Amino acid sequence: MKSRFIDSWISDYLTQRRVRANSLIITVYGDFIAAHGGTVWLGSFIRLVEPLGLNERMVRTSVYRLSQDKWLVSEQIGRKSYYSLTPSGRRRFEHAYRRIYFAPQESWQGEWQVVIMPSTLPQPLRDALRKELSWAGYGTVAPGVLAHPSADTETLLEILQDTGTHDKVVPMRASNIGALTSRPLQDLARECWNLEAIEAAYREFSDRLRPVLRALRSARSLDPEQCFLVQTLTMHDFRRALLHDPLLPSQLMPSDWSGLSARELCKDLYRITYRLSQQHLMAVCETPNGPLPAAADYFYERFDGLDRPDGEGGPAASAATGPGPVELGESRRSLHI
Repeated sequence: MKSRFIDSWISDYLTQRRVRANSLIITVYGDFIAAHGGTVWLGSFIRLVEPLGLNERMVRTSVYRLSQDKWLVSEQIGRKSYYSLTPSGRRRFEHAYRRIYFAPQESWQGEWQVVIMPSTLPQPLRDALRKELSWAGYGTVAPGVLAHPSADTETLLEILQDTGTHDKVVPMRASNIGALTSRPLQDLARECWNLEAIEAAYREFSDRLRPVLRALRSARSLDPEQCFLVQTLTMHDFRRALLHDPLLPSQLMPSDWSGLSARELCKDLYRITYRLSQQHLMAVCETPNGPLPAAADYFYERFDGLDRPDGEGGPAASAATGPGPVELGESRRSLHI
């Protein structure tokens, strides 16, 4: 039996908030389809997302654009079109969603990645590199100098290669000499990153989703389609809140950082809805071989571990659904669609 409150909340969300079709489709592919092999019949996908306010024309236009951008590839079998994740699209999806499903590591030892842009760097390259580094969480510590408190050299080197600036800038590694919890470090973080705006986005997310969690917890029974819609909008909303978060080490953050409670709220909603969401997904979506395959093993690693349905999983499930998630070595561009 469907909840009137949940129906009303979904309707209000879609009416009041500007939701781009491309972005919402990426959320559905990243949270649902990718873990089930990444291929789905377009007709069944249209039925799946129609309650999210996406009509057939909008979906067809969006998947075409995502194909042009090398996220998806289409295959015609008979009269049906099937859309699959490209290898690069899969990597971008998995990277983005690992940022959501797995809490940041608390092992910072004072390492920094630093990029110095000489004045001779052409302006178009300077703008492109600054944009990519900003998406990867880098902040401007001085004119022409960007940095991030991380030991992740691999991500930086990939960004430099992708932007064609690997031989035109000075990448460096640095380490703190003083205490990692000093007041000047926290002051620097507030100067380099707009933590107030990020904090506000997390608070808005929590204020918007907390009544939904209460309603789900108090419901006598849950409806599979409503669970799918709530989970989709929850992950879409949290991804947008996470968009500009540089994921700084806890030593640089306020002790009452709202991102922590927002992540816990997101995890609680996910744990309540994912079983019935999966049920709805499997009932609606089709592949060239029939129903969607079982979710890959890595799906159940999300949010500190999800319970697996009886009789599902093991090596066969992993093989059927393709490779697991990549490491956090890619640019965070996939969050910005």
